[in-house]
Amino acid sequence: MEEYRFCEECGKNIVELHHITYRSQCPYMSNIKVNFKFLCPEHHRGNSSPHMNREIDLRYKLELQEKLFSMFSEKEYWTEKEIMDKLECSKNEVKKITKKMFITKEGYEVNELVKRLMGNRLYG
Repeated sequence: MEEYRFCEECGKNIVELHHITYRSQCPYMSNIKVNFKFLCPEHHRGNSSPHMNREIDLRYKLELQEKLFSMFSEKEYWTEKEIMDKLECSKNEVKKITKKMFITKEGYEVNELVKRLMGNRLYG
């Protein structure tokens, strides 16, 4: 059954998929659901869009960053399996995410993980 989506800004039922961390910034996040925002064409590509307005882009990025810190707040270190479960993604996608990260015997550190998921930078 097809799932219907609405613009997260105005509620219109014609939507486009926006990647909060752009695919060019962070290709390994292109299939991660938490990185998606559904927007109508005006709110995706118009003057009041993250592609045309830096303030809106930063607001979306800060919202995502807060959401990621909240998702991973239960503990300080995470295994690949736990990351895969939290992000609802494949093992292959987790490998791409963690490829350039330092791992300790406990796992991947939450601040470094969120930074990586945000395209190797933190906002705010």
